[in-house]
Amino acid sequence: MTGPDRYGAEIYAAGLDGRVPALPTDPARLEAAARRVLPAHAFDYVAGGAGSGATMRANRAAFDRVGLVPRMLRGNHVRDWSTRLLGTWMPAPLLLGPVGVQSLLHDDGELATARAAAALGVPAVLSTASSHTTEEVAEASGRGPRWYQLYRPTDDDVTASLLARARAAGFTVLVVTLDTWTLGWRPRDLDRAYLPFLRGVGTAIPFSDPAFRAGLARSPEEDLGAAVRHRQRLFTGTAWGWDRLDRIRAQWEGPLVVKGIQRAEDAQLALRHGVDGVIVSNHGGRQVDRAIGALSALPGVVASVAGRVPVLFDSGIRTGADAAVALALGADAVLVGRPFAFGLALGGQAGVHHVVRCLLAELDTTLALAGYRDLAELRATEDVVAGAP
Repeated sequence: MTGPDRYGAEIYAAGLDGRVPALPTDPARLEAAARRVLPAHAFDYVAGGAGSGATMRANRAAFDRVGLVPRMLRGNHVRDWSTRLLGTWMPAPLLLGPVGVQSLLHDDGELATARAAAALGVPAVLSTASSHTTEEVAEASGRGPRWYQLYRPTDDDVTASLLARARAAGFTVLVVTLDTWTLGWRPRDLDRAYLPFLRGVGTAIPFSDPAFRAGLARSPEEDLGAAVRHRQRLFTGTAWGWDRLDRIRAQWEGPLVVKGIQRAEDAQLALRHGVDGVIVSNHGGRQVDRAIGALSALPGVVASVAGRVPVLFDSGIRTGADAAVALALGADAVLVGRPFAFGLALGGQAGVHHVVRCLLAELDTTLALAGYRDLAELRATEDVVAGAP
């Protein structure tokens, strides 16, 4: 955003007329409200993690171990957090991450998210596990910025077709997720024996793809079970190496980012294979239990690429202040997931819009009160983060 965000002031002003926000501004209360309205299987699918949840807790604990060191009397009442990243202008270094199967949360799913993001100029990353097709989400996005996330199929023809559709629909940056070639051990879903893809939910993109459909004897509309089984064979259970990333690099003409990096060595390998950016992420704690908090891995990855490519961050961000800390530790931008998903569950497009405005406003307020006016000034400061007691 260019200039201070006024959402907080708007909320207080509305209070003079007896109006309070329709949805909570506190992320904990937002999650609790979503739990009350969602079917248990839907809430657990979004809120749950791998194993005992240790990695999810580690993500939050990593934020608790660091803190900003505010500076005073900086004359920073005029601020500008806008940035350009991989050819995409954004009002602040914040994107909506690739959350799949959004129809579990609201009938409009990814369409509502795309409309809310576009209205704010915030890039949204479309998951391969979308409940709506690539083309439908692109139409809902209008002229808003949009990135495409790929779960890579084992079939090169299907991969090429998915990427060609994304390019044709105006998606400009490709995000390749590395850490989900098979599902993590997720007790909340296992205890309910619930996996949406086996029921044909979150399958709109492959089921509408001509190369995918060419591998079926009958269409998904005629034989859902066969289509589901074909999808599972293509998208899960096969580990792939860096050579597969080379093939994707050859199939995508625009910027390519890999998501799931947690080690400096992997970041350096990714650069050698032609990527244009890396996302430090542990999939929000949904894949490997007992992994380190993603924020703990961020400084090492940032140092390892030394400004050669952008480093983005996700996993564990709940507030604008969390985003500020990740930026202070060197991230060029952050991605958020569960917060906007809970907003979607509670209010559809308006719910996503509310949550994103809260994040943007708190990010602005936090960095402003810490003494900064733009990202360049934040980057030039060495003593931004200190260990919390």
